[in-house]
Amino acid sequence: MSTDALTDRSAAPASADRRPAPGLRGLLWLATRQHRVVLWTLAALLVLVVADLAWIHLACRHVTGILRRTGCYSPATWSDTRCWTLLAPIDRPNFWFVSVLQPAVTLAPLLFGVFIGAPLLAQEYERGTIRLIRAQSVGPVRWLAVRLAVPGIAVLAVSGVLASLMTWVWWTDIVHGPVAFDPPFQSFTYPALGVAPIAWSLFALSLGVLVGLLLRRTLPAMFLTGALIATAHGLFRWARPYFHPVVDEVGPAPGAQPPYLQPANAWLVDRGVILPDGTRVDSDACIRSLGAGARCEGATASWLRYHPADHLVPIQLVEAGILVALTVVVLVVVFRRIRA
Repeated sequence: MSTDALTDRSAAPASADRRPAPGLRGLLWLATRQHRVVLWTLAALLVLVVADLAWIHLACRHVTGILRRTGCYSPATWSDTRCWTLLAPIDRPNFWFVSVLQPAVTLAPLLFGVFIGAPLLAQEYERGTIRLIRAQSVGPVRWLAVRLAVPGIAVLAVSGVLASLMTWVWWTDIVHGPVAFDPPFQSFTYPALGVAPIAWSLFALSLGVLVGLLLRRTLPAMFLTGALIATAHGLFRWARPYFHPVVDEVGPAPGAQPPYLQPANAWLVDRGVILPDGTRVDSDACIRSLGAGARCEGATASWLRYHPADHLVPIQLVEAGILVALTVVVLVVVFRRIRA
């Protein structure tokens, strides 16, 4: 036997005893590698949005500081050409926040469900790789748990950072800024603030996974996931006024000076008038029917049902609780079916 052969054999155990470099191993490494494009994309988008929010905050702080130093912060001074010129630069960051970032953050959960959740299992079935996975020593439940953990944690982190920064900028620079007009219950404002983006992102991701598991075709799963998430948004928007008791107030009759209005940034749910016999008629009925309209002219008082701005947190907590419960139910169904 040659010396080289002895050397090779003696070297083999030494190389086998070497421990791999610290880092991700096994299923976690595989899941991270499979989702590397998604992770890099989410990281890039997060950096862009954070940069935009930092620019909006700094721009608004700069303009607000100038307005305060020059005595132009009060709306009563904006009729002065000099003050209006100083106020004008704040329009651009406000427009970008309200008209660009808020719709983008509102749309983010749908994108998570369509492009991350739906293909996650649908591609495995469509390509036939699910049979290879089932043949391995790792059980399907453990494999799915790790497969879901990587995008789930990434979506949770991204949505959490976005929700925190969006809420902070909205509170400090938009609502409490010199313009001060962005009610929290508007179509694109509400889903971009508080816990709503986080709850909707996790629900959309899990729903996409379930749809992909059931359809087992990527494109149909993506389309159906988008339709279901849009439908869910519509249902929650319809039910949202009932998540917390509304404030019911009675005020002066219509036409009184000054007019009776809901508080600033409140969500007006319904309004109408009170007839001399105590009957309440809503405004829509007064407009639709000529007979009712004639009756409404003799109203003795008006009434409002609304959610003030401080109802935002309890309403979002109820909505988030429902979404988290639905997410748990969806995941239980997914794990039960993947085990079968």
